[in-house]
Amino acid sequence: MNHIKGLHHVTAITSNAEKNYAFFTNVLGMRLVKKTVNQDDIQTYHLFFADDKGSAGTDMTFFDFPGISKGVHGTNEIYKTAFRVPTDEALDYWVKRFDRLAVQHTGIQTQFGKQTLSFVDFDDQQYMFISDEINIGIESGTPWEKGPIPLEFAITGLGPVHIRIAQFDHFKEVLEKVMVMRETAQEDALHLFEVGEGGNGASVIVEHNTVLPQGRQGFGTVHHAAFRLEDTAVLHEWIDRLESFGFGTSGYVDRFFFESLYARVAQGILFEWATDGPGFMGDEPYETVGEILSLPPFLEPKRDYIESVVRHIDTVRSTKVFEKEYE
Repeated sequence: MNHIKGLHHVTAITSNAEKNYAFFTNVLGMRLVKKTVNQDDIQTYHLFFADDKGSAGTDMTFFDFPGISKGVHGTNEIYKTAFRVPTDEALDYWVKRFDRLAVQHTGIQTQFGKQTLSFVDFDDQQYMFISDEINIGIESGTPWEKGPIPLEFAITGLGPVHIRIAQFDHFKEVLEKVMVMRETAQEDALHLFEVGEGGNGASVIVEHNTVLPQGRQGFGTVHHAAFRLEDTAVLHEWIDRLESFGFGTSGYVDRFFFESLYARVAQGILFEWATDGPGFMGDEPYETVGEILSLPPFLEPKRDYIESVVRHIDTVRSTKVFEKEYE
């Protein structure tokens, strides 16, 4: 069986696509590599922020559902998304930057022996930086070359996804027996699971929590987390594997930028398995990627309608110069 390679992307929900774009571009210094629409709800934006090259394993994406209510953090929830930075020193940079820009954060902490920094955005979406200083495992991506963050401090990819779960024993069985992950460490109620080469880009941190109420999805919460597969053939192996364990799946889904399948693996927990390719750079020039509304070929005939119902968002950056901000 071809194993999962690591994390592919995390998709969350925002209350405001414009604020979301400004936060990820100007504050976090991630590159918008695709401005498109939710293929299942074409009146809704879907924004993809990633590394300089739009590499699999580096992107955080957002739905902008009009009129959706605020989510509630709780148990049975993918509740925090982590991003990788190169060194412990990078975390010192981010503390100073967040203090200057009034981004709420926890200060530097240690989790499973690695330095971390947790923070939130305007929606109370939960994030964490994790240092790669002592990390061993799957390689990360390339920071946005022309972004505002000095490259030695910039985000390079996704770190461990954090999940709270009430029925831990069952979920552990899913991770180990179905997804072929291995538990490598435990700190109190937190359990670290790794897959493939392991390390920050191939980890899930599970918190056993029976105290908090059930999480409720809405803006400020994660919609689903996705895991990397090599190609289409491997994806079909995983469709068969999940169904052999009795999971209902979406079956094969062509998202144009990648191919995928979905399965709800526990209460409140939706996972996706997605191929590394074709990727985000095939339909737009590298220099201007993310600046226009990109549609997969099967939605192109509806472009006039889509452009009439989704509001315009200015995401042009190729005409701007971002000075590196050292504080």
